[in-house]
Amino acid sequence: MLPLHGIFPPIPTPFDSDESIDFERLRTNLERWVQWPLAGFVIGGSNGEAVALSVDERVEVVARAREHIPRDRLLIAGAGAESTRESIVMAERMAQAGADAVIIVTPHYYGPRLPSGAFIQHYGRIADASSVPVVLYNVPVYTGVDLPAEAVRVLAEHPNIVGIKESGGSVTKIAQMVAETADEFQVLAGSASFFLPALSVGAVGCVPALACVAAQPIFDLWQAYLGAELDQARQLQASLIQPNASVTSRFGVAGLKAALDQIGMYGGPVRSPLQPLSDPDREALAATLRPLLTVSAQSS
Repeated sequence: MLPLHGIFPPIPTPFDSDESIDFERLRTNLERWVQWPLAGFVIGGSNGEAVALSVDERVEVVARAREHIPRDRLLIAGAGAESTRESIVMAERMAQAGADAVIIVTPHYYGPRLPSGAFIQHYGRIADASSVPVVLYNVPVYTGVDLPAEAVRVLAEHPNIVGIKESGGSVTKIAQMVAETADEFQVLAGSASFFLPALSVGAVGCVPALACVAAQPIFDLWQAYLGAELDQARQLQASLIQPNASVTSRFGVAGLKAALDQIGMYGGPVRSPLQPLSDPDREALAATLRPLLTVSAQSS
C-alpha cells in the first residue's frame, strides 16, 4: 500500500510575465518546500492550473519537479481528463515522468449523464491500466459533480485505487467513506478548513492549498491530533479557517500565488483567463495571513 499519511500541498505552476512556465522558479520553490514537514506534493491539480496547461506542459511540469523532489517524498500527479481513454494515456505518461501515484479528478462535462456506474467504470478502467497507484479526486466546487460515496465504496475494493482526496467539505460523507471501506483505503481532506473534523472521523492526511505558504501549523495540528492534544488541535484548526479561505474560496489561485510572493517565494501571474489580485485584495490577503505566518515562523 502506498501510504498517504501527512500533508501534501497542491503546488501552483509558476509562470513568467508572458504566461509561459518558469521552470527555474519551480526549482527554487521546491528547494524551499522540501525543507518543510511535508509528506509529498500534488502537482497538476486545481491549484496547479492544470486545466489551463497543454498535455505536454502538464507532463513536463511533473518531470521537472521530480528532479527536485527527493524519493522519500511522494509526487502525486494530476492525470484526469474528460475521457477514460485520455486519462489512461495521461496516467502512463505521468508514471514515466516520475510520479509515484496519479490523482484523477472526476469527469464532469457530461455530469448530468454520468450515473454512479459511469464513475465506477471510468476509474476502474484507469486503475486496471495504470502502472502506479490511483487516487480519486472529488472537487464539486469546480466540477459541479459530487462523486457518490456508494461509488467510492465499490472503487475502494480495486487493489490499485489507494485513496481519495475529498474536497466537498462534508464530514458526514468522509465518515461514511471511512466506515464503508477497508483500512487500506485512505481518505485525504481536500482543505485545511476541515482537517481536524476529517481526522476525527478517520482521514489520514490533507491536501491543503494553505500548506504551500504555511505548512507548519497544519503539520502541528496533525501532530497534536495524533498525540491526543485535542485542545491544541482545536486552537490550530480555528487559526486556519480565515487564512485558508483567503487562498481558496475568497481569492483562489491568484490569492495563493500572491501569498507566495508575500512570503518571499515565487507566485507570479496566473494564466488567463484567471485575473491577478487588485492592490486592495493583496492588502486584505496580507492582513489575513499575517497572524498565521507569524506563528508559523516562530514554530518552524
